[in-house]
This record gives sequence, structure tokens and C-alpha cells, in this order.
Amino acid sequence: MIGRIKGTLIQKDPPMMLVDVNGVGYEIEAPVRVFFELPENGAVVTIITHMLVREDAQILYGFNNNGQRELFRKLLKVNGIGAKSALAVLSTMSTDEFVAMIQSQDVNAIVKIPGVGKKTAQRLIIEMRDKLGDVANDDISLPGNNAQAANLSNMPATAQSEALIALQSLGFRPQEVNMLIKQIAKDGMTAEEIIRLCLQHKGAS
Repeated sequence: MIGRIKGTLIQKDPPMMLVDVNGVGYEIEAPVRVFFELPENGAVVTIITHMLVREDAQILYGFNNNGQRELFRKLLKVNGIGAKSALAVLSTMSTDEFVAMIQSQDVNAIVKIPGVGKKTAQRLIIEMRDKLGDVANDDISLPGNNAQAANLSNMPATAQSEALIALQSLGFRPQEVNMLIKQIAKDGMTAEEIIRLCLQHKGAS
């Protein structure tokens, strides 16, 4: 199994990235939050990975730290939660935020995650409330992987397009999200801020 990839970042197209390792390009699917902390294309990155082997495919999922990967693995063990839903959780919030929601049994907050309904939220609370001790307080990214977060705050002109791509990767319709972003986005906001507000708006609607 492949547990870590270190190489040159070639392409970022959420939810996919391409990392070149000695001439071999690895396609890695990752939560949207991971892309906020990636450097520019051409930089060397280290990505924590989980390899999912199916009859029809072998898929690599990438994360910035062990806590994210551990939460992803625990989510996959919950009945009714697949890789897409697990990525939506990690795209929407940090591991600490998710742990806090589970511990407080906050169903209303959990159902705001794209693709998670009330029954699934209740199932998450029941199955995960005693299994998250080793994923909290582990949101420290690997060295060298946090340049993009700083760059985004200085790039308001592209923040809306970054947010649009990220929200589409979570399953939202492009036309619907585009209209919502135009209503919510303000000058100087980062893509992450726009995404958070959009998700909050969708959860409240």
C-alpha cells in the first residue's frame, strides 16, 4: 500500500492533483481543504495517502496530515458513508471541528455537510463518538505544504473561481453555485471564506 507520496506538484484541479515522482505521475484525490495549503505547481510536496483498492480501480486519496487520513479511514467504516461523503466532511471542516460536533451530538451542524442527511448524521454520532480520540488536535500540515493558503489571501481576483471549482467537486450544480457565490463573495475574501459561507447558506436553506 502507498502511505506517502513525495514529488513535484504538476497539476491542481480539485478534487484531483497530479504529483510526479521520478517520472511517474500519481493522480491523487483530496479534500478541498488540502488544496488551500498546496504550493504552486512545480514545487516539491509531501502528501499523506490512503490507497483504496476496488475491483475496477485503485484510487489514491491525499491528506495534509495523519489526523485527516485517520478520520477519513474511520468515516469509511461507517455504514452508508463512502469515499465521496468522507471527502465532503474533510472538505467542509477541520478534524477538530468534526470531533467537536460528534462529541456534542450536534445533528443540525452535521447535516450541513453535503450529502449527509439526518439519519446519516445520527449514525455518525452513534458509531464515532468513542472512536475519535486519536484524530483530534492533529491538523498540523507537513512542512512546505502551506504556501497556497498564504497566496490565496493575496489573490481576491481568483478566489471566486477557486471556490466555484471546489464546490462543484462537492457535487453542487455549477449554475446554482455560481449565482450563490455572486451574492455572497466580497472583495478581499479568500476562496475558503467564500466556500464556508456558501456551505452555511446551503445548510440553512
